[in-house]
Amino acid sequence: MIKQNIRYILLFLISVLVQTLIFDRIYITNYFSISIYFLFILLLPVNANKYTVMALAFLLGLCVDVFNSTQGLHAAASVLLAYLRPFVLQFFAPRDDYEPNKDLSIRNYGLLWFLKYAGILIFTHHLFLFYLEIFSFSFFFFTLLRVVLSSIISLFFVSLGHFLFVRD
Repeated sequence: MIKQNIRYILLFLISVLVQTLIFDRIYITNYFSISIYFLFILLLPVNANKYTVMALAFLLGLCVDVFNSTQGLHAAASVLLAYLRPFVLQFFAPRDDYEPNKDLSIRNYGLLWFLKYAGILIFTHHLFLFYLEIFSFSFFFFTLLRVVLSSIISLFFVSLGHFLFVRD
């Protein structure tokens, strides 16, 4: 239990540091931005208390907001992601349901399951984040294009990060 808690604490710290020190400094075009920090939320255990997950998501988003001076945008989007997580997990639950001791990993549930699970949550996160950031529908289609492209590139990097850093 202690080993697993240390693992999640390290994943939290690594997610924030990699996001703020590497991916937030990459600027290729205005059409997408790369986000990976919510990998921490995606990999939390299925049986984790939903209020604890939402509090951790708020803390995670707040840390990213502090580094980026974004006044709570990432915190709000992360809490939304944490709130929707149980519904998405329930929607994509395996036939014999989730095992409480198994991690939500590609190794345990498959790549296709992980892409669907993470893809919906990442898309929702980006949709909320970018429209909250612009706070207008005047650039609706540009922002929607940005949401789609950012979701695809973020899903790629989240999956890559999962393969590189998550050991079962």
